[in-house]
Amino acid sequence: MKRMIGLFLVLAVLVIIPAIDLAFAAGDEPGEYLDRRVIIWNLFFRLMAVAFTVGAVVSGTLIWLVWRFRESNPKAKPTPYEGTDW
Repeated sequence: MKRMIGLFLVLAVLVIIPAIDLAFAAGDEPGEYLDRRVIIWNLFFRLMAVAFTVGAVVSGTLIWLVWRFRESNPKAKPTPYEGTDW
């Protein structure tokens, strides 16, 4: 449950709050325009940076797990559930 709340907080910070900020940032005075293409690309690049960071952490964790718990690891010992009765 705490992970879901954390996920929603991250989504709020990355997506919802900037979108609300941009909605209110539209000027009421004539002559103030927002270039939506620039804003959309900025949001896209920020989210891609987050996606690459998360992907790198997940990939690194998987590589570490595979390397740490491989069969040829000298520290690898059978668990009590596996036993040694072959």
